[in-house]
Amino acid sequence: MGRPLSVYDGGQAALATMHGKEQAFSAILHDILGLSVLVPEMIDTDALGTFTGEVPRKGTMLETVMAKARLGMTAMKLPRGLASEGAYGPHPQLPFVPGGIELVVLVDDVAGIIVHEHLVVDAPVFAHRSVAAISELEDFLTNNYFPSHALIVRPNLPDRVPGIIFKGIGSYCALDEAIAVCAKSSKDGKALVASDMRAHFNPTRMAAIQKAVRRLAVRLLTLCPDCDNPGFGLVDIETGLPCEECGGPSTLPLWEVYGCVKCKHVSRRRASDRASRASAAHCLFCNP
Repeated sequence: MGRPLSVYDGGQAALATMHGKEQAFSAILHDILGLSVLVPEMIDTDALGTFTGEVPRKGTMLETVMAKARLGMTAMKLPRGLASEGAYGPHPQLPFVPGGIELVVLVDDVAGIIVHEHLVVDAPVFAHRSVAAISELEDFLTNNYFPSHALIVRPNLPDRVPGIIFKGIGSYCALDEAIAVCAKSSKDGKALVASDMRAHFNPTRMAAIQKAVRRLAVRLLTLCPDCDNPGFGLVDIETGLPCEECGGPSTLPLWEVYGCVKCKHVSRRRASDRASRASAAHCLFCNP
């Protein structure tokens, strides 16, 4: 059985990436939408921000990912562009554990729409540790899948700005040498070893981007019931699932709000993944 008919069948879109993200985009978008992904040969997406902080991100994630997509569109002279942007740090819901968000976008100047999807990453390979020698890293390296997931190394307390930084480290020899150099250049004699979060050096992140791209593809298959433009999908969650004890509103989802990116048509559906009543632990009255 063939795939569903897509308005993007036979079309092309530019993907702005320096980090091999076509691995996450190309096959899925071709298989689901019939959309071919083209990557510019010379493009500097690092100008919009780097994970290691040498170039700070100037806008929000959404502003940055849209600017990145347009960078690719300009380079390839195409009216459609794709891009992704990630952010990693403390998990947004779970204390004391790392988490991340991957945001993917299609900017479509043919239809006059911008469609984006995101994924909350619950178990990223994202960690750091300050050490004086590689011998202090045995459990860290195992837990963070080295060498399949590369590392960066910099002085823990740099003695000058900008400090030394080594990226894309994928061997024990290179790691040992980088730690020695950076420890000597640090005020406390330690090197800061951290996950390299660039997608082509972090397979777990690449897989997360791929999941977000699949969500985007499915959304682009979904047409607005009012104007027939692609990209109809979830835009908001309304809380208020009734409490099982008092019937009052809880903090859990009650309604899912779906909307069009073009005509702003919206519809509401009961949140499908919830029970009919919420535990009193989530109630605004029973547990204020």
